Amino acid sequence: MSKKKKSKNRTRKPIENSSKVVAPAAVRRRTPMVTVLLLASVVVLLGLWWNSRTPAPSAASTTQQIETSPSVVPATVTPPPVTSADYVGRAVCASCHTEEDRLWQGSHHDLAMQEANAATMLGDFADQTFTYYDITSHFFKRDDTFVVNTDGPDGELTDYPIKYAFGVWPLQQYLVEFPGGRLQTLPLAWDARTGEAGGQRWFHLYPDERIDHKDPLHWTGVYQNWNLQCAACHSTNLKKGYDAASNSYKTTFSELNVSCEACHGPGSRHADWATQVKPPYRANDDMGLVVQLHSRWNEAWKFTGPGEKIAQRDTRADAAVMNGCAACHARRSTLTETVAPGAPLADSHRLAELTPPLYHADGQQRDEVYVWGSFLQSRMYQKGVTCLDCHDAHTAKLRVEGNALCVRCHVDAQLDSPQHHFHEVGTAGAQCVECHMPAQNYMVVDARRDHSIRLPRPDLSQTLGSPNACTQCHTEKKSEWAAAALDKWYGKGWRDRPHYGTTLHAGATQGARAVPELLQLVQDESSPALVRATAATLLQPYMNQDMLIAARALLHNSDPEIRIAALGLIEPADPVNRVLSASPLLEDPVRGVRIEAARILADVPDDQLPQSRRGARASALNDYIASLQHDADWPAANVNLGNLYLRQGDAEKAIAAYERALELDAQFAGAYVNLADVHRALDQDDKGEQILRRGLEQLPQAADLHHVLGLLLVRKADTAAAVAELEVAVQLSPDSVRYTYVYAVALHSTGQTDKAIKVLREADVRLPNAPDILGTLVSLYREAGDMSAALVYARKLAVALPDDSGVKRLVLELEGAK
Repeated sequence: MSKKKKSKNRTRKPIENSSKVVAPAAVRRRTPMVTVLLLASVVVLLGLWWNSRTPAPSAASTTQQIETSPSVVPATVTPPPVTSADYVGRAVCASCHTEEDRLWQGSHHDLAMQEANAATMLGDFADQTFTYYDITSHFFKRDDTFVVNTDGPDGELTDYPIKYAFGVWPLQQYLVEFPGGRLQTLPLAWDARTGEAGGQRWFHLYPDERIDHKDPLHWTGVYQNWNLQCAACHSTNLKKGYDAASNSYKTTFSELNVSCEACHGPGSRHADWATQVKPPYRANDDMGLVVQLHSRWNEAWKFTGPGEKIAQRDTRADAAVMNGCAACHARRSTLTETVAPGAPLADSHRLAELTPPLYHADGQQRDEVYVWGSFLQSRMYQKGVTCLDCHDAHTAKLRVEGNALCVRCHVDAQLDSPQHHFHEVGTAGAQCVECHMPAQNYMVVDARRDHSIRLPRPDLSQTLGSPNACTQCHTEKKSEWAAAALDKWYGKGWRDRPHYGTTLHAGATQGARAVPELLQLVQDESSPALVRATAATLLQPYMNQDMLIAARALLHNSDPEIRIAALGLIEPADPVNRVLSASPLLEDPVRGVRIEAARILADVPDDQLPQSRRGARASALNDYIASLQHDADWPAANVNLGNLYLRQGDAEKAIAAYERALELDAQFAGAYVNLADVHRALDQDDKGEQILRRGLEQLPQAADLHHVLGLLLVRKADTAAAVAELEVAVQLSPDSVRYTYVYAVALHSTGQTDKAIKVLREADVRLPNAPDILGTLVSLYREAGDMSAALVYARKLAVALPDDSGVKRLVLELEGAK
């Protein structure tokens, strides 16, 4: 299927590949809370760094190439191959595996990408038009060529021949060839559903917002580029081949679609084995395969005793069975193209965690996350269910349709009856998936089911704002209605089941007060690993010395996602503790863990690192740089590269990396922020101001730019202008504790204490349990001599930081003063 990763994030913080745009630890430490705040503290706060937590192998003779720029030089980084096997192509596989090949033909993998011709093009090109805002596009044929006349990079209507059809159902997209080896995806897609279902029509993928040629999300821009966004998961053995120097691509693949070796790996050794060996085969013979994909779906699940109603797996399938699926069916960024098939996802990609805007507070899918992160949360995954237990590997269809799929393992007759689901038999509501795997539309018409396979929780909808299956179907009803119905059917016990969503929601909304709950979830071995990793990431802003032991324990966890998140907890520590904790992971078996360990240790001098670890750090840093250079066509990767260079003290390279990000996307706010801050460190605020004002010309509504410009103007002693910019930042981003805190400090420092207190009190209602807000209120009220008011907020601070001995002493002191 056509699954293009496109962002609708209008603040220009791209999250398509989940690149984690990180900041040096020194500028991410928490601000001291309870102190008398002066204007100088505003100046110190200029260290605002962009911090957006988000963030296939060598070709053989069958390799094909997308190339319109024959003079392209080799890519910056060419990692060595990870296997001696070569890609041989589907025809070789099909010569023996005829039945598997027959099943695969016509599958969504087979039709993932096709050359544009009369047999593959589903859209109506018979002189059809489609109007999107003030742009009318025309679809027609010129001889045997399919053509669209639509707005180009200059906004002018231009004829564009269609090079490839992309996907097949429920929508088909179309690729247009541009200079420099680029293929760009049209935003006008064909709805391949039946006319009765509302299909057989042209539609725009962003129907509710006008995207013109000046917008980075325009179809001719970087974020709609096939080579960068889509290619790796729609073709076999794809090599992006991006060259930063010429800003062009020399993309190659072995096969245009998702063929045998996309999952099984290069097959030359297996083909050789097949010509040399005859049955009976040796036991444990690897048959020359790069990876063994034996799910044993049809024999592994058994009922262990009389009366058992749920089947159990006899032995867990090898992780490689699903790792191959995860690499494409996950929201992630790429660490390397050269990884063995079946390797852990974290060895080749960085998985997105369960945080907004990708997921709802309880972990349900929100943005386009491609199911893997959802499935990792499920009890099915915990019990050993694999993708292939439900989906046929070759047809990519369900093994059985409807409830029959579920009752293979859940044999309780009552489950598939009105006594359980309370819906009329034969209706949609009687289907297991409607309640336990509700669907959400992406790309306008593509309904995808949430693979976390959960119980409906309308009570959580009331407290967390997350959706529930009941009101997703009964759209005219409220969550309270759904909860009352469940009470009537099942009693009220279902409400008492604990759910990690309440803790994750608290971590995102309750500030420091959520720390004890987050710590408990992080350490709960019964919770899904990705949930625990997400909780660890939510803990990072509140990390302190007291949590170091717990963080160190997580570094030994068997799941790489937890180890990676734990390294983020270690990052704010002093160099000695960072080295003691993180340096052993420089030799972790999983690339993603090694890279994260190297990143947080990048600024540690060699003489503070054990000699035995220096080589491992150099190697892991090379891997990290290689991953960023591989994605040098991605603006966020260039920002991360700049952050790394800055952490290593190389301002010149950092500036070049940030400027490169802005060349790719002139509306990337984070690159302006970091670039200006490098010039601040170089005592070049005049250059920094020019950069920020340049950014504001592109992004006048970017709170980050107004905030940092305000801080710069404080340093330049332009106080009135500084306060005005800081105020705009708060107006544009009222949920930012930092921006509100800094603005209030600036007001106080300019003699506007009453206004500062008003701003902070309003923020306390809007952003409860924020130590910065509460601590500043304590300070300002103490300074004003209002000990009663100071005590009120000191007690609130004690609730937010229950283990802080300094806050406890403060409360006692204020109680005595009162």
